[in-house]
Amino acid sequence: MCGIVGYVGRRQAYGILIKGLHRLEYRGYDSAGVALINKAGNLNIYKAKGKVSELEAFAADKDITGTIGIAHTRWATHGEPSTINAHPHYSESEQLAIIHNGIIENYAVLKQGLEQEGYTFKSDTDTEVLVQLIEYTQLNQGTDTKTAVQLALQQVVGAYAIAVLDKRHPDTIVAARKGSPLVVGIGDDEFFLASDATPIVEYTDRVIYIEDEEVVTLRAKSKEQVAQTQMKKEQDSESLIDITTINNVQKTPEIKRLEMSLSQLEKCGYPHFMLKEIYEQPRTLADSMRGRINMQQDNIALSGFIDNKDRFLNAKRIIITACGTSWHAGLIAMYAIEEFAQIPVEVEYSSEFRYRKPVINKDDVVVAISQSGETADTLAAIQLAKAKGAFIFSICNVVGASIPRLSDSGCYTHVGPEIGVASTKAFTAQVIALTMLALCIGKAKKTISNEKYLHIVRELGQIPNKMSLVLEQDRKLAEFAKTFTYAQNFIYLGRGYNYPVAMEGALKLKEISYIHAEGYPAAEMKHGPIALISQEMPVVVVAPHCGTYEKVVSNIQEIKARKGRVIAIVSEGDEVVKNIADYTIEVPSTEECLTPLLTVVPLQLLAYHIAVVKGCDVDQPRNLAKSVTVE
Repeated sequence: MCGIVGYVGRRQAYGILIKGLHRLEYRGYDSAGVALINKAGNLNIYKAKGKVSELEAFAADKDITGTIGIAHTRWATHGEPSTINAHPHYSESEQLAIIHNGIIENYAVLKQGLEQEGYTFKSDTDTEVLVQLIEYTQLNQGTDTKTAVQLALQQVVGAYAIAVLDKRHPDTIVAARKGSPLVVGIGDDEFFLASDATPIVEYTDRVIYIEDEEVVTLRAKSKEQVAQTQMKKEQDSESLIDITTINNVQKTPEIKRLEMSLSQLEKCGYPHFMLKEIYEQPRTLADSMRGRINMQQDNIALSGFIDNKDRFLNAKRIIITACGTSWHAGLIAMYAIEEFAQIPVEVEYSSEFRYRKPVINKDDVVVAISQSGETADTLAAIQLAKAKGAFIFSICNVVGASIPRLSDSGCYTHVGPEIGVASTKAFTAQVIALTMLALCIGKAKKTISNEKYLHIVRELGQIPNKMSLVLEQDRKLAEFAKTFTYAQNFIYLGRGYNYPVAMEGALKLKEISYIHAEGYPAAEMKHGPIALISQEMPVVVVAPHCGTYEKVVSNIQEIKARKGRVIAIVSEGDEVVKNIADYTIEVPSTEECLTPLLTVVPLQLLAYHIAVVKGCDVDQPRNLAKSVTVE
C-alpha cells in the first residue's frame, strides 16, 4: 500500500505535498519522493529512502518551487526499498514523471518488449515500466499525454492508481485508477489528488471519487480564467476536469461533500486502527488468496512451493520459528502440516532457538514467520539455520524486508501495512498462507485425499464471507465486554487447532487491556489452572463443534461446577454449550483446520472492547513496538 498526493493550482505545491505525505505515511514508509514543475518548465524529482522526514532533509537545499506537483510515500512491492526504487519515476527522456500505487502483474512482459525497443531501466519497479510504456505510446502513436495513458493502461494487467506529469504541459496532471483508490479534491481555483481524503480535508470538503478504469485530467486555471470567472465554483471546476474511461468514454464528474473529520478519515471512520484492521480481515484474507486459489476453487498454487517442491517433499522435518502472534500462527500450521503432509513439525520461539544450539540438518525446512520481515530474533534464527544448510521459507507481509531477502523462498501475505501494534489481520493472513502451504505439500505427497483437499480449498474460498458474519456480532461482544473490565485475570482454553487460538486470544487481552491472561489446552486445566477457577475468574473457551468437542464440553462443565464464569465461542446452532455457558458467540461451521480463522475474531473484538472501556491506548499499548528489530 502506498500514498499518493497531487496538487495543481496557484499556491506553491511543495508544502501541500509534504504535509499530505506525512498524513499518508501509514500507507507507506520505506521511501518517499516528489516531482515538481517550476516556473522555468523544469521537471524536478527528489527522492529519499526512509520516511518523509528524510525526503524533507534531502530537498532542503533544492529548488522546490512550482505550483504543480505529485508526491508519493512507498510500500515496496517490486524492488527493495531504495532511493532508486522510490517514486516518482522519470521516463527515459525525463519528459514524464509518474507515481503509482498497486501492482502491474504483466510488467515483465511489457518490460521485455520495451527493452527490445531500446529502452533502459534504472529501477527494479513495475512502475518504471509503466511510465516508459506511456512515453513509448506517446511517441509511437503521436498522441497527447491523456491518450497515451489510456492506450498504455489498455495493455496493463493488475491494479493501479497513478498520477503523471508531462513537462510540456506544466498546468496538467493526468491520473487513473483500477483497484486502488483515488480521490480528487476541488478547491478554489485549485485541485488536490490523493489516495484517500486525509490530505484533502484541510483544504476542501468537495471531492470526486474516481472509479475503476477512469482517467482524470486536472488543469490549472490561467490568470485570465481566474479574472473572468463568474460561474459557481462547482460549474467552474467541472470545466477544468476531464474524466473518461481508458476506452475514451466520457464521464460526468459527480462532486460529493466530505462529512468526516480528519481524525476519522485517517482511520476510515473507525475509532482505532485496531478495529479497522479487525474489520478489514474478510478483504485482506481474500487478497491473500487472490491469484493463489483458482476461480474454480479446486486448486492452490503457491509459487514459492512450486519452485522448490522437491525440498518440501524430501524434508525429514519442518521447523517453524517465530515470535509472539506469529508463533501462534506457527502452532496452527503444525497441526495442518502434520495432518495433511505427514511431516514432523517443531515450532520454536526464535529467541530461544537461536541460542540453544539446535540440531539442524541439511534436509530440514525452516519456516520463518514475521509480519514486518525485520524481527531481530527471527532474522538471527534463520541465519543460524541457513549456515547449517537448511532450506529457508518465509511468511512475511513487508515486501523487500530482511527476512524474505535472506530466505531461499517464501510467501507474502499481502495484507498491507498493519498500524495497530496488536496484530490482527496479519495473524489471520499468516494462518491462511500456512494452511495453503500445508495443503500444497499434502497434495504433492498424496498424503491427503483429493476429496478432502477439494473440500478444504472450497471452504477457504468461503472464509471471508463467513468472517463477515462473525463481525456482525461486534455489538453483542461490546455489550458483554463491559462486564469483565473488573477482572484481574483471565483463562483461555482450547483444544487441537484452537489451542493456539486460546493463546492468541489471551495475548491480545494482555497486550491492549493490561489484564493478565493465559491460554491453555483445555485438558490441561485439571493439571493446575483449575485451582484458579472462581466467580472472579472469567474463562474463555473456544469450542467449535469438531474434533474433541465432547471433551471440551466436559471441561466447561467442570468450570461451571466451580462457579466459574464462561464465555464460549461455539459453532452456529450449538445449544449444548449455550445452555451451560454464561455468554456465547456463534461462528459459522467450517472445516476443523479453518476454524481458527473464525474463532479468533470474537477474541480480537473482546480484547478490543475491554481495553476501550478501560480507557487504554488500543493502537499504541504501553511498552510495545510494532516491529521488534532489536534483541
